[in-house]
This record gives sequence, C-alpha cells and structure tokens, in this order.
Amino acid sequence: MRFDVTTIGEGSLRLSVPAGKRLNIATSFDIGVSGAEANVVGCLSRLGRKTGWVSCLPDNPLGKKVRNEYRSHGINIDKIIWSNQFRLATLYVEYATPPRSTKVIFDRKNTCFTNIRKEDVDWSYLLDSKIIHLTGITAALSKNTKEVVQELIKRAHEAKVPISFDVNYRSTLWEKEEAYETLLPMIQNVELLFCSKRDAKFVFGCEGDDYEMIGHLKEISKAHKVVMSRGAESVLGLEDGVIYEEPARKVVIVDRIGAGDGLAGGILHGWLEGDFVKGLKYGVLTAALALSQYGEVVNTNEQEVNALLESEGADIVR
Repeated sequence: MRFDVTTIGEGSLRLSVPAGKRLNIATSFDIGVSGAEANVVGCLSRLGRKTGWVSCLPDNPLGKKVRNEYRSHGINIDKIIWSNQFRLATLYVEYATPPRSTKVIFDRKNTCFTNIRKEDVDWSYLLDSKIIHLTGITAALSKNTKEVVQELIKRAHEAKVPISFDVNYRSTLWEKEEAYETLLPMIQNVELLFCSKRDAKFVFGCEGDDYEMIGHLKEISKAHKVVMSRGAESVLGLEDGVIYEEPARKVVIVDRIGAGDGLAGGILHGWLEGDFVKGLKYGVLTAALALSQYGEVVNTNEQEVNALLESEGADIVR
C-alpha cells in the first residue's frame, strides 16, 4: 500500500481571539487552519506515518493557505480538487476561561467541499491505504458529501480496505434522528469505531453503565474494535470481547479543539503497529498533547511520544 492512512474531509480557515478578548469587539484575529479528518492524518504524519488527504478547495490564496498548512505536517495533498466556484469554509473561535466556555461559530454553507462531486474524487488514491479514516462531520455537511462518504465506504468494503469511523456528532449540522438513520448503516463492520459516551447515549440510545454502553455500540455496529471516550476521565476500548480502560493524562488545557482527533490519531498509530491496547495509550497521550498546545494538528514526533509513554517528564529538559 502507498499509504498507511487516507481520508477525505473539509479544510477551513480558523480565525480566533485569545481568552479575555470577545469576538464582537475583536480588532484582529490569529489565523489558523481547521479540519477534523486532516487533524487525524496530520498527527499520524508527525508520528512518521504515510498519509493522504482529499478535499475540495478554492483555487485562490485562501485555499492554498490550507494546502500549505497540511503539507507542512507531512500529509500528501496531491489529490486535492481545486475549484473556481464557491468558497472556503471559515470558523471563528473565542477562547475563554471559566465561567465562560470557548465558543466556536462555523460559516460553512455552500463551500467548495459541500459542493464536491463524486466523479471528481480519485477513489484509487484513497483505497491505496492500510486503512481509511472517516467522520460523521463529512456525512452531515451536505447531500454531496454524504454521497461521497457512502460511495467510499462501499468501495472500501468491496476492496477489503479497513475503515476507521469517528461518529463526531455535531448538533449544529443535523438532528439526532437524521444522524442515527445516516450513520448506523455507515458504521457497519468497520475496523475501528470511535464514539464519545455522550454521542453513544444521545445519537444511538445506548443505556446502562459505560461497559454496557460500549457493548451496545459493538452490537449495533458489528465493528471489530470500539473506542468510547469518557472526557477527562478515561477512554474505553473493546476488542475481542475484552474491555480495556486507559485513564486520561494530566494536562493543563490550552486549546480544546482537536483533542478528539488527537485521540483517534494516536489509537490508529497503535493499530498500525498491530497493538490496539498500546494504541489506547498512544491515544490518551496524543489527546493530552493536543489539549496542551494551540493549533489543531498535534505537533509532536515519534521520539517524543515514545519518551512520554515511559515517563511523565520533567518540568525542564536540559
């Protein structure tokens, strides 16, 4: 296979103000790039994996800003679809400290990616991989993106390419009933299913204690492996009927956005090593690293991650 992991998803421009500033009186923004699927493969690229990302971007300086960001992390971007129509998605972030919460405002209607066409996607590129990573965000964005996800899942199953799927429910994109009806067929027989405890309960109606809930996810999806995140507490992983628990790492939170993608990246890194349980350890660590730094792609490397697995680390490394 050419790649370890491939994915398809939207890339957005991220405009943010720091804690203590308010969007309604902002006079300047920090400029960044955002994209759930690209965050995952960006983390994996930083860990030495070969990854590829497909998207549809405007053929202008803003689209090239997104491309340049992801290319800088080592992601292959050769099959980006360039468009002279529509626009780039944007999100605005207002960082905050208690009692306020960080606020995110999306502006992603009628973008290049929401108008992507199936005939423009290079399916052979995406299928030339050890595993394909998808999310419910892309399925929710538009009729076009939903059809692209459905087509890729169909082709992946036919080609016997494993699928990793993160439910990633977003209430601003669709109602839970539509999400349930759309996502349930998509997650059937996937290799790795990622779902938060909140989404397991809200979208799929899982009940009981956490161990019963992850078992219910396994039952309704027939996924080979299931990962259920429990926020700041821990993550549960189910493989071959055995449930493993990995406690969350202690962290001083700098930026919450992208932590779930960091978790998925770390777990996929372990899966690629043939060790799902070790992947859970990688995952809670890369999630913590995502929380501890600004920007959405975990900026780390394999040496650092392996060292941190062995030690909590000193305050200063001299």
